[in-house]
Amino acid sequence: MTATRLLLPARALQQPEWASLDELKDVLLSLEAKPPLVDHTACADLTTELGRAARGEAFVLQAGECAERFADANPETVLAKADQLHLLADEFTDAGGLPTVRMGRIAGQYAKPRSNPTETLSDGTVLPVYRGDAVNAPEPTPAARAALPSRLLLAYRNAGNTLSTLLERDLGLAGRTAAPQRTYAGHEALLLEYEQALVRPDADGGRYGSSGHFLWIGDRTRQPDHQHVQFAASVSNPVGVKIGPKASPEEVRTLVRMLGDRGRPGRLSLIVRMGREQIVPRLTALLRALGDEAAGVAWICDPMHGNTRTNGAGQKSRAVDDVMTEIEGFVSALHAHGLRPAGLMLETAHRPVTECVDTAAELASPTPLPHYESACDPRLSPRQARRVVARTAALL
Repeated sequence: MTATRLLLPARALQQPEWASLDELKDVLLSLEAKPPLVDHTACADLTTELGRAARGEAFVLQAGECAERFADANPETVLAKADQLHLLADEFTDAGGLPTVRMGRIAGQYAKPRSNPTETLSDGTVLPVYRGDAVNAPEPTPAARAALPSRLLLAYRNAGNTLSTLLERDLGLAGRTAAPQRTYAGHEALLLEYEQALVRPDADGGRYGSSGHFLWIGDRTRQPDHQHVQFAASVSNPVGVKIGPKASPEEVRTLVRMLGDRGRPGRLSLIVRMGREQIVPRLTALLRALGDEAAGVAWICDPMHGNTRTNGAGQKSRAVDDVMTEIEGFVSALHAHGLRPAGLMLETAHRPVTECVDTAAELASPTPLPHYESACDPRLSPRQARRVVARTAALL
């Protein structure tokens, strides 16, 4: 089957080459007729919560998968992930004294941007890269790596199953004895056709993205004149933008003016992912350039993506010490400008994986990390995640 490039507007990066454009059209028509996955009132409530966090009255903890798998959309696994998120949030509140807004990287994190469109196997075979379960499968075969539009329907179904389980937990119907807390769901709004097909009317006469409560734009697709940012500007959800070390102050200022709303500080979150060495100088330069406008957004730290390294065995990994160094720099830079850190975004596992190491020195080992289960990037183990959250609470 010959791949067909999507008929997207110009400047839409990181989009798959679907196997059949005719099938894609049928799938999108089906998605347009389906009920919304999340309610617009919950999205509005999250905007309010993020506004509180921007003012230093709360703190957002977003944790969960790098790349969700469809197979994990079962009640047992979803509840285990939710329990992990709420445990981290409870520990943060107990240590830091701030109420915690609980948001998972869940119920939609089925697509991933990639550095290269293909990968070469050890035998020289070249395959399309794995782009997340909403596009293809990770197994290294031509059939598995085909970008099948039918997977978008599976993404909708599995996201719906996950959200239903989360809602049952929040309502106290999932057999949990602790007092239930609200669980918001967020993901990267990468696949534009999927996101646009799920846009629905909101209560104020506008439109919102019903695929998730919180939608963010990645560092690879945040160009102000590109389609991902224009999509984010068209919906009323709280939205985020990943800001990497190559983002210029002029670009960030433009994004704030396109996506922000001074009357709703929770409307836009800037999710900073600079890396341990560049966080202080780069973030300081951005804050100086934004001036008073910096107070109109929620500042969230993603200390994971700027600190990815390759270990001695050739695996992607991260050192917890690097992660905590970036958080420390993030907090100090904001405090120096009279701003409060609003949140933390972590890639975490609910099982004791060994994808990340504690110190950078451990990355030199040629021995492969044994319990490496991620479909894409390395995640913190529950023990490591608790260590990072405890340190963040201490800094605040």
